[in-house]
Amino acid sequence: MKLLTVAFLILLGCILTHSQISLIYAAMGLELWFQKMIPSLLPFMILSGIMVRMKLTDKAAMVIYPVVRPVFRVRKNVCYAMLMGFLCGFPMGARVVDDLYIRDMISRREAEYLLAFCNNIGPVYFCSFVLPLLGRKLVLPYLFGMYGIPLLYGFILRYTLFQDLPPFREPEGSPAKRHFHPEFSELIICEAAPAKRSFAEQLLEETDNSIHTSVQSILSLGGYMILFNLMNLIPHILLGHPLPFLSPLLEITGGLKLLGTSAPLYSLLALIFGGFSCIAQTYNCIGNSDLSIGSHVRHKLFLTMLGGIYYLCWFLVFPASFLR
Repeated sequence: MKLLTVAFLILLGCILTHSQISLIYAAMGLELWFQKMIPSLLPFMILSGIMVRMKLTDKAAMVIYPVVRPVFRVRKNVCYAMLMGFLCGFPMGARVVDDLYIRDMISRREAEYLLAFCNNIGPVYFCSFVLPLLGRKLVLPYLFGMYGIPLLYGFILRYTLFQDLPPFREPEGSPAKRHFHPEFSELIICEAAPAKRSFAEQLLEETDNSIHTSVQSILSLGGYMILFNLMNLIPHILLGHPLPFLSPLLEITGGLKLLGTSAPLYSLLALIFGGFSCIAQTYNCIGNSDLSIGSHVRHKLFLTMLGGIYYLCWFLVFPASFLR
């Protein structure tokens, strides 16, 4: 704790003494949040929040459930979290898992399973921002490295560490809701009250709740992006320039822009890990529950190692097309 306090005091001192440079880094984080995070993430947050609150997730999961069910042997709500995690991207995967878990729509073991492989960079962000930024012409090999490996990892986990998950069976009756007292860490379980409103009234209320919660969450994520971009200020002042290889580990989007096309393999592996800002944002999504951020980080590190093995195999088998 003392080391952390000293680090933040140093950062505060750097901001006060080098306000122009700190303004550049803060503005970069704010710009990336406004241009990339809000348009690509906020609509999904709102829509998914409505679906979870209205208990429509099992119906949405039917899009892929006939294919996922025999392979992964999971329930419909787990399938929905997989769909949103891979389709909408980080940190939407963690957000959906937490929403489902605190409403008892999935179990703790199912939530831990999902957090192990369903919280990755989004495909829209990856294809529209990352690949053009890195100047890569091929698409499919990078898509497999980014999404195929986590999917295979989830398949292996299902039949090894998480083979105890209940296959197919859906819970009977209305689920209990999990609430966390704002001042205490105790988990309070209370039965869901029967609905007494019309569908339209419930839809309007839950839409309003989802918008408020989503906007609050997106504001928090913007704060993390600004904070972790500002941490580039310390090496910049000490060395006279930022450390491009450190930047993606602090905040992935700003770090990729600083790194450019100089080290594409490093950038791709950093994307799998996500960086410390992504970890902090994931903790922001699951912090009100008893889910472990440490377990999530360990799985991300292992996925990064698997990504390194994949790119090594690509280099050894197809050297002519490596990183094209």
